[in-house]
Amino acid sequence: MESIKLILKIGYGPSSSHTMGPVEALRLFLRDFPDVVSLKVTLFGSLAATGKGHLTKEALKKAFNSDLEIIEKPDVYMPLHPNALKFEGFDRIGNFVAEKVYYSVGGGIVKTEDDFYKKNDVYPSSTMEEVLDWCESNGRSLWEFVEINEGIEIWDYLKEIWKVMEDSISRGLKNEGVLPGELHLPRKAWSYYIKAINSKNINYTKGKIFSYALAVAEENAAGGLIVTAPTCGSSGVVPAVLFFLKEEYNLPEEKILRALATAGLIGALVRENASISGAEVGCQGEIGVACAMAAAAATQILGGTIFQIEYAAEMGIEHHLGLTCDPVLGYVQIPCIERNAVAAVRALECAVYALLSDGRHMISFDSVLKTMMETGKDLPSAYKETARGGLALHWRDKKKK
Repeated sequence: MESIKLILKIGYGPSSSHTMGPVEALRLFLRDFPDVVSLKVTLFGSLAATGKGHLTKEALKKAFNSDLEIIEKPDVYMPLHPNALKFEGFDRIGNFVAEKVYYSVGGGIVKTEDDFYKKNDVYPSSTMEEVLDWCESNGRSLWEFVEINEGIEIWDYLKEIWKVMEDSISRGLKNEGVLPGELHLPRKAWSYYIKAINSKNINYTKGKIFSYALAVAEENAAGGLIVTAPTCGSSGVVPAVLFFLKEEYNLPEEKILRALATAGLIGALVRENASISGAEVGCQGEIGVACAMAAAAATQILGGTIFQIEYAAEMGIEHHLGLTCDPVLGYVQIPCIERNAVAAVRALECAVYALLSDGRHMISFDSVLKTMMETGKDLPSAYKETARGGLALHWRDKKKK
């Protein structure tokens, strides 16, 4: 299994697969073919279908400040992944230099056909069952499992991750106004925050978590700097839960970093055995996984055993099974922003539920990953980041009336 660094990555929104991925593909292409001065880029499948709302063209044009032609083929799906793009490069006098196809597989990660099945494994284990067996046999926690395999340098990496998460909450609470795009969606984070801190009991708790998740999700929608956890579209869930718990319990940084390590491990297990790509499995692979990551992190902070942590993570995905990815007009705004807020609260509820149990349950984390992947494959393409079904379709119907 590969590093948690592939799950927790710093980048600009609004989409890890549609903006971060294509820009990374462009960087790789220009690195391999430095003589290229003009480009023809063909976007396939989901990249073409929702590229406008996800700012794919803008990101590529900003990254390549030269002659650039972009072609969209939303009905053409390349064989290895729904998010594909092809670069055709030309030199200064117009001679063809090279062409190459890249796949944006989620979380800002890019692969070519040659390395699609190659991995740089960091962990000896590839399933949750194997991880739990090792931890139980050695008397270790999940975060210790991460440290032993990643090395102590992982803590410096996670410090930077946490700083960006905190900064995105701070900026999101400060910034107000309308988000970019045709939806003219107003930011809500500050409004939710100020109402929450003037409330009591459940409205105070849930309201603050809502506001933190909204803050990050709105920053992402505006193209701000965030952390994929596991994606841009689901980037608000983990920081919202951790920031809330840090405030409530006055937690030292090391507790947060250890929780982040566990959250990253959950995301890495999903990436290994299923998918974090909305274009491949729907939003269950984004918001569902983010909920699982946050639930695991919260359970650890609140004193849960490794088995209670596994239970909380399993619930986070189980109760998002079948969740569609149907962004209105292709923007990472509706229903994406709201989903971050709701999933953050659900993550804490999963943690509490697991903590009240002895950690034993019928459906394992490994089993729910198999189910999620099978469910994702069965979802029609209209519900996998193409903006051709679900809420996106009915929004168009409404606009026509």
